[in-house]
Amino acid sequence: MTPARLNDLREHYTQRRNEVIESYRKHLRPEKLLGGLRRVTDQTLRDILKINPLPPGACLAAVGGYGRGELYPYSDIDLLILLAREPDSVDRVRLEALVTALWDLGFDVGHSVRTLADCQREAANDITVETALMEVRWLAGSKPLLASLQTAMADQRDPQAFFQAKRAEMQQRHARHQDTPYSLEPNCKEAPGGLRDLMVILWIAQASGIGQTWQEIGQTDLLTPAEYRALRRAELAFKRLRIELHLLARRREDRLLFDLQPALAKIYRFEATKTRRASELLMQRYYWAARVVNQLNTILMQTFEERLFASPDVKATPIDDDFSVIHNRLDIRRPDAFERNPTLLLKAFLAVQERPELTGLSAQVMRAMWHARRLIDTQFRRNPVNRYLFMQILQQPRGIVHALRRMTLLNILPRYLPEFRKIVGQMQHDLFHAYTVDQHTLRVIRNLRRFTMPEHAQEYPLASQLIADMDRHWLLYIAALYHDIAKGRGGDHSELGAKDVKRFCRQHGVSTEDTDLVVFLVREHLTMSTFAQKRDLSDPRTVHEFARRVNSERRLAALYLLTVADIRGTSPKVWNSWKGKLLEDLYHLTHDALGGTPPDTGTVLTQRKEAAAAEIRLLGLRDEAREAFWRQLDVAYFLRHDAAEIAWHTRHLYHRVDTDEPVVKARVIGQNQGLQIMVYIKDRPDLFVAICGYFDQHTLSIQDARIHTTRHGWALDSFIVLLPQHDTDYRSWASLIEHELADALKQNQPLPPERPAEVLRKRMSRRSRVFPIVPNIALEPDENSKSWRLAITSSDRPGLLYSLARVFARHAIDLKMAKVLTLGDRVEDVFIIEGDVLEHPRAQLQFERNLLGQLNDGG
Repeated sequence: MTPARLNDLREHYTQRRNEVIESYRKHLRPEKLLGGLRRVTDQTLRDILKINPLPPGACLAAVGGYGRGELYPYSDIDLLILLAREPDSVDRVRLEALVTALWDLGFDVGHSVRTLADCQREAANDITVETALMEVRWLAGSKPLLASLQTAMADQRDPQAFFQAKRAEMQQRHARHQDTPYSLEPNCKEAPGGLRDLMVILWIAQASGIGQTWQEIGQTDLLTPAEYRALRRAELAFKRLRIELHLLARRREDRLLFDLQPALAKIYRFEATKTRRASELLMQRYYWAARVVNQLNTILMQTFEERLFASPDVKATPIDDDFSVIHNRLDIRRPDAFERNPTLLLKAFLAVQERPELTGLSAQVMRAMWHARRLIDTQFRRNPVNRYLFMQILQQPRGIVHALRRMTLLNILPRYLPEFRKIVGQMQHDLFHAYTVDQHTLRVIRNLRRFTMPEHAQEYPLASQLIADMDRHWLLYIAALYHDIAKGRGGDHSELGAKDVKRFCRQHGVSTEDTDLVVFLVREHLTMSTFAQKRDLSDPRTVHEFARRVNSERRLAALYLLTVADIRGTSPKVWNSWKGKLLEDLYHLTHDALGGTPPDTGTVLTQRKEAAAAEIRLLGLRDEAREAFWRQLDVAYFLRHDAAEIAWHTRHLYHRVDTDEPVVKARVIGQNQGLQIMVYIKDRPDLFVAICGYFDQHTLSIQDARIHTTRHGWALDSFIVLLPQHDTDYRSWASLIEHELADALKQNQPLPPERPAEVLRKRMSRRSRVFPIVPNIALEPDENSKSWRLAITSSDRPGLLYSLARVFARHAIDLKMAKVLTLGDRVEDVFIIEGDVLEHPRAQLQFERNLLGQLNDGG
């Protein structure tokens, strides 16, 4: 093909393609765009074949989505070159010239060259090939050859095997997308509830001989008119969304990325409200559509299974007047059972829970529920029988999570609890939740259920013990249902949720004592994590303040269980073993403090010293051997460290009180829960920033820092760090840090440079860039000392703590303690600091401005 002819074809193709897109912009008819792009491409391919012809007897065919007659703006063009015989050398030259011309034209082509026998063999071994060939469409060449292929494929196809293969393929695809349509950046094509789920239904219907198009399927008894309309509306909505994504990204893009969501919301003309971003409204609309597809896909896949694998000998076994069992699934005895008695909508879920032999609901039951969901109205909710049944569902020993998930999928739970309906598809832009509010809620309940299961006892030993000893642990499921139910309304969601759950408990006959517990849990569900991760647990006043707030062992155990389940339900990135240890420590300390008197510093100090001395004696050290070291330690040190830490420090430092050599020691905490690192060296102004610089260079994440200066001017600092992601060799790291960090401090090496702002921005997560947290600084004096409390909230980024440490050093800030909390892409750090600049308003203001400057550098 000459360059001139190629340019003419390219310009003509581009012009016609742009005309189709421009027409779409005026009318917003997705199928007209997809068909228009397909026709433009069809004609261009035929024009190319006039110059680069096929081998004799061959056929050019479209396959996949292009074969179906749909072409998205930036999708691949999938082609099959079907040969009448094995190619010879002349044929190969022709084929190479044709494919080269396609690439030269700028087409993103996915092509295969096969004979009829090749297609049969590969389709038999690969469900993807078989599916693509179901949608083969003639473009040019031999029509009889293509007809032979279609006949051969139809004769070879086994509807039962095809169904099983497509179901397995769909299950694998869903697993790659966490089995939920509700991720915050869903793939509108591949995720559960997306376009691919619609196509699976169509492919299986075609393979089963039910129909080739949605219209044909809609005329059968497989779909009701309402279901057909719902599927078609959802299909058109998803097609438009995928088109908009392609046009907006100017590439093949099927994910609703955070970067694209605001622009998409503008295209769809969503406007922000006082409490909701425009992008949140867009995404909630998406989740509602995805749920409809997910619902109908679940129902129809089960319908296919029951039809394709029907056994004429199997008969329904009655349970009672309303339900029966068929194929180990719960079925209804009358098609209009739910319309006649809506209470059966809840009774059905309870029946499955009460019968371990049942694997779920039949397709008929799910379909009838989906159509009867609108019967759940105010009168239904007020019915004492329905309230009793709902409470029974929560109190069953098995099947609770499955029941609630299925109730959510079929829109039963959102209709029974109108307040829950408001959080279905509710986005969370706090940078640490990975799921919508409703899906997070169901994951929290799942986590609570795992605490009751023996197979998870090794993973959650304390939680398993506490829930086993707890009467009426089902109260935790109510608290979990309501703990985030008021998100998105504005105001304090904990307080608003507490009011909602109090009303629920009153309506559902929960006792006053149990209602008080559930209301407490919803109102205080963030309190335990706040104390554990932001407060100094070595200070007895912190523990007693928390104990006064909790006020009983029952509340303490319940709050611990809900807190662990809540944190673990936010995102895989948020939980780590160090957070787990902090919560366990706070639980045990509070358990000991409950019922006691406020702490007496002298008594606590004496007890801690005696406990530390006892441990030191076990190491073979005499009391007088440690005295030289202990004389240099003040009251604050003994109150800030527990007995085991004091003994560990003493063991390594009692004979090196005035050493000129840095002492660095590291040890593994628990079962690889982190590394505790002790640094002992003569104090100097840049010490903290130097240590942070070392940790930053090695991608070690600081979780806790306790900074202490002895009476004679030596720094005794203790850090908890986590290793880089996926690295678990804690013992090798401990040895490396002891050697390298000591050597770096001894040589007083220059501070490593900070990363440039543009580099930091590139390394921030996409979510942080699109939905940044406005940095916030709160600096307030400590009433009990000359220290100040600095609280920082910001988007996380590499090297953040090191940057803050450099600001501390420039302003001669003396750091006494640090609590470093990372929640996904969000950080909430607390520092206890001292320094002359904090006593002078103008200097203090400059310090705060410099901190904000560092926090904004990566944003």
